[in-house]
Amino acid sequence: MDKIESVEVFYQKQKVGQIALTKENSCAFEYDTEFIRNGFAISPYFLPLQPGVFMAKRLPFGSGFGVFDDCLPDGWGSLILDRYLRQKGINSGQLTLLERLSLIGTTGRGALEFFPCRNVCEENIFLDFNKLASESQKILTSEYIGDSIETLYQYGGSSGGARPKIFVTIDNKHWLIKFKATIDPPGIGRIEYDYSLLAKRCGISMPETRLFENKYFAVERFDREPAGKVHTVSVAGLLNADYRIPSLDYSVLLKVCLHLTRNMEEVYSLFRLMIFNIVISNRDDHAKNFSFQYKNGTWILSPAYDILPSRGFNGYHTTTVNGQGEPKLNDILQVASEVGLSKNRISEIMEQVIDICRSENKLNYSI
Repeated sequence: MDKIESVEVFYQKQKVGQIALTKENSCAFEYDTEFIRNGFAISPYFLPLQPGVFMAKRLPFGSGFGVFDDCLPDGWGSLILDRYLRQKGINSGQLTLLERLSLIGTTGRGALEFFPCRNVCEENIFLDFNKLASESQKILTSEYIGDSIETLYQYGGSSGGARPKIFVTIDNKHWLIKFKATIDPPGIGRIEYDYSLLAKRCGISMPETRLFENKYFAVERFDREPAGKVHTVSVAGLLNADYRIPSLDYSVLLKVCLHLTRNMEEVYSLFRLMIFNIVISNRDDHAKNFSFQYKNGTWILSPAYDILPSRGFNGYHTTTVNGQGEPKLNDILQVASEVGLSKNRISEIMEQVIDICRSENKLNYSI
């Protein structure tokens, strides 16, 4: 690969700024002058909209900024990238941050795009989900590369999370389709689909979900709309929080929601999601499983995603509640009071979510 000295960042065809690396390979970012006049802070807490060069901290994103790390693959996406580059005779371990962003180019999650762009992107072709699922299993359990690696990279090389997945366009909608991971139980697609419907019945904002071929869970991408891409940043990206370990409490999360959105209804929506996660025992509620979006000049809480029973970190909630990995009612009331939520309203939310989950035999944890 040709050496890249800097990467330009764009949002909806506007130049946001430029990224370069120091001699120590630390990320340096500077906003474009025009974007400072007419744009917005793409990451309000670590990249406020102002002149000057911002330097990234060493941890937790390897001397990079969280908002850009959100655009990079992790988990499955990183594995696919490694196998794809190995096939091309390239050692992925030697890639710089700039080269990784260039490989993402215009295909990353959210709305940010990176130039020079070296992403591999083709128009949708017929995809054999069964074959891709089978190939994914081989890749997860061996050093296998196989003849589907190009397709898996083209359609899933920018993805995150542990489970194999691809991005496709079907019926003029953008979908993320998941395949089974090695540790997943049989029928994981149906399980996640059922919990997505349950979440909707509990009043949680969810994207459209479908079950392709009666076994592959699919969720419509909420960072893609007919009008264009939507700037979406995870809480890990916003707070430079390490999503691989417990690094967040719901009290902090609720306060961030209030500060960022300045809308108490958004905070109540996040509280409802917290209750749902608790009662269904979704304990893999790490900092990258919550996101905010910038739409029409305002920050809002993103639709919910990745919500189904899971073990979490050492069997506890990865995002604690009042410091507790197995929260009780007093812990819930404490975090709610810290952000000024009404006792009557949170009682109504808890009662509603618990009653619906109980009626569906999905009440996995009692408060």
